[in-house]
Amino acid sequence: MSNPYDTAAERMSILPPSMRFKGELSADEDLLIQGTIEGTIHHTQRVTIGKEGKIKANISANIIKVEGTVEGDLQAEHSVHVNQSGNLRGNIRAPSVCLVEGSHFNGAVDMDPKRPGQAHSEHGTGRVAAKAKPSASGI
Repeated sequence: MSNPYDTAAERMSILPPSMRFKGELSADEDLLIQGTIEGTIHHTQRVTIGKEGKIKANISANIIKVEGTVEGDLQAEHSVHVNQSGNLRGNIRAPSVCLVEGSHFNGAVDMDPKRPGQAHSEHGTGRVAAKAKPSASGI
């Protein structure tokens, strides 16, 4: 029997801006959050916090993309990407991290690829407080 979800868009769950959720959220498909969540988020795929998303939760997923507001720690098996509209207050643990110019970030970054899911050590952890702004030259 074939999979009834043939495209990536059909395998994505969407929490709309009007939705508020409190508790533990977990699933195996991609997730786009435009609503408000408080608690914890555990996903095996991609989690995207949309521009309207407001999250107070620790998030673990394969890939995490922040376009909205997140207060909590992020742990990704592959990567964390904070877009220009993103606002993150919390620690990041992932082998690959991208903070786009214009994004807001306050926390620590651990990019040690040997230790996904493990506690911070004295090596590979840096304390970072950043508020990216475009330069006058536009570069």
